[in-house]
Amino acid sequence: MESSVNEEMDTENRSRTDLALPDPHGPSSVPEIELPKVPLHENVLLEKPAPSPPRQTWLTFLKKELEFLGVTQILVGLICLYFGTIVYSMFDISESGGDVFSSFKTGYPFWGAVFFAISGFLSFISENKRTTYLIRGSLGANTVSSIAGGTGIVILITNLKASSAYVHSCQENDQSSFCSEASFSTEIVAMILFLTFLGFCSAVSVTAYRIGEVLEQSKIPEDGLYEEVNIYSPIYSELEDRRETTSPADS
Repeated sequence: MESSVNEEMDTENRSRTDLALPDPHGPSSVPEIELPKVPLHENVLLEKPAPSPPRQTWLTFLKKELEFLGVTQILVGLICLYFGTIVYSMFDISESGGDVFSSFKTGYPFWGAVFFAISGFLSFISENKRTTYLIRGSLGANTVSSIAGGTGIVILITNLKASSAYVHSCQENDQSSFCSEASFSTEIVAMILFLTFLGFCSAVSVTAYRIGEVLEQSKIPEDGLYEEVNIYSPIYSELEDRRETTSPADS
């Protein structure tokens, strides 16, 4: 019995030694797995190119100042409306003679102020909400404000020349009945002219920015198509080269 037990233990120990792990320093009987070598140019094609830094253009400069230009137009419209209300409340424009109040008779301080306020509000909102209909609405409103501002500048310059000549003649002839009203009107017209020039420049700048933005949006699909063709063209050329090299070997 003891000899049989000893034989069983010997067989157990031999089986355990057979199951021992192989020596890591010794030669391995397992075949090594070879990884396929990818050519260097294929790795370059798979890597994404680094994004180029954005170009600093006049559109980039106007984009940073777009909200400021919109607020400027709103303030110009409100101040012009305030000055027009003061003149209309203080003087009887309908009974005054000459061209001293010609710009106020045309109502420019009111309709000009409305145009500037609407275009400035749309410029400010469209930059925050970036929707297509707001961008196009801002473009149309600023275009109309540019035309209205240019017309207002002509009207105000004509009024300023006439009122300045009248004030000068009043001072020479010592006619003080209407001179004070004419001089005050001249100062108001000069301030409205300065504000109109600021609003006109702001409207023209926003109009130019919106036109450039619309043109860039229309060019984006074509540029994306050309970039896609340029990316995949090296792959197609490489496949063609492989076909040319394998065809003589097959023949």
